[in-house]
Amino acid sequence: MKALVTGANGQLGRCLQQTAPAGVEVIPFGSAELDIRDSAAVERALARVGPQLVLNAAAYTAVDRAESEEALALAINAQGVANLRAAAAVQGARLIHVSTDFVFDGRSGVPYASNAPTGPTGAYGRTKLAGEQAAGADALVVRTAWVYGPAGNNFVRTMLRLMAERDEVRVVADQIGTPTYAPSLADALWRLAATNALGIHHYTDSGVASWYDFAVAIQEEALSAGLLNRAVPVIPIATSEFPTPAIRPHYSVLDKSATFALLGGSAPHWRVNLRRMIKEVKLHG
Repeated sequence: MKALVTGANGQLGRCLQQTAPAGVEVIPFGSAELDIRDSAAVERALARVGPQLVLNAAAYTAVDRAESEEALALAINAQGVANLRAAAAVQGARLIHVSTDFVFDGRSGVPYASNAPTGPTGAYGRTKLAGEQAAGADALVVRTAWVYGPAGNNFVRTMLRLMAERDEVRVVADQIGTPTYAPSLADALWRLAATNALGIHHYTDSGVASWYDFAVAIQEEALSAGLLNRAVPVIPIATSEFPTPAIRPHYSVLDKSATFALLGGSAPHWRVNLRRMIKEVKLHG
């Protein structure tokens, strides 16, 4: 089977290439090779490759910058998805599209089910919700959250750098969600592809944390692995003390029960996968 992967140079795109099952030929396209905003280019790429599966890991993910660049974010996160859907239909290929917890308003006190009412509070969330709609009912849309991985810029790498450079770090403690290890997500996407599932599904690692909890765990695991040589105070702060252009959801835990049932088991706890990430960074930088 041929699988075309967009966003191939991002942290998820790289992991999709590394975790592809036996018998799957991955044809990767980074943004330089394929601008999904260009419908003609998308049509040509899919016609040349002839994939049975299209995994869209391309996205505009600059949450704060999207507030002033919503048109650009919409072109990538929604029109780009529409272009992929149209070209995939011509080839008879199945589309798998990755979305986000930012489609919700963050006001829930219980995990969001896949059919829970959406209500994005910012430009990024609005454009990702439009992308879900552009993917159509015949696609598989997988919402995830707080993704980090061995490659690329992410919260774990930022915390490791700040903890090595500073005498303390201050981290928001009133935003609650679930960290998700990119290789774990990539593996789940391949397994979901094998089920022929359609519609909207949720996938993150198991467990719940605040960004503060996540930062504390990062330091503990890094100290244990010898990746950091000293502990610094991790100070919990309120979101109001760290204002940003975009409003973040205060609660974005996703209900994965239906997805876990489909996959035959739950995801590893986020702390287990964090430990894997720390070991990977220690081994390979």
